Amino acid sequence: MSDWRDVLLVDGYNMIGGWPELAALSQTGMQNARDRLLDQLADYQAFSGRRVIAVFDAYRVPGLGRSFVQGKVQVYFTKEKETADECIERLVGEYSHRRRQIYVATSDFVEQHVIFAQGALRISARELLVEIEENQKQVKQAIEPKSVAGKRHPIQDKLPMELRKRLEDWRRQ
Repeated sequence: MSDWRDVLLVDGYNMIGGWPELAALSQTGMQNARDRLLDQLADYQAFSGRRVIAVFDAYRVPGLGRSFVQGKVQVYFTKEKETADECIERLVGEYSHRRRQIYVATSDFVEQHVIFAQGALRISARELLVEIEENQKQVKQAIEPKSVAGKRHPIQDKLPMELRKRLEDWRRQ
């Protein structure tokens, strides 16, 4: 991955708690919610060009922490006695020495002030969700099949789907 790209650091559990779909998924299993978040972040990374790093708090879990890549998104589980906020602050410090913009996705008010002081920009959980949803719409529009010669038939959009299907079946006979 290019070293010059802008970086988006994501407080993973903060997003899970702040996004309705993920909050609901977390009720049945945190792993499902994490995987869904990472899928969305991978798509966002591909579309936005930003390098995305997701950080999950393992504060109460014994061990050294771990880092791996899932769907081309760098994932960190913090080490014992390190919060996600502390890990994000450390990463902001590491990346701020290079020429790029750093964004931090968190709705944690205290964390926002700390990262501002280090020169990073904040994106709230809600703002990131809106940005991801907008990217998904743009991707869907870009890959949506077009009618003959790339032109849509205005009447086609006004007909009910069942009628369009019946006309298409009739046309093919």
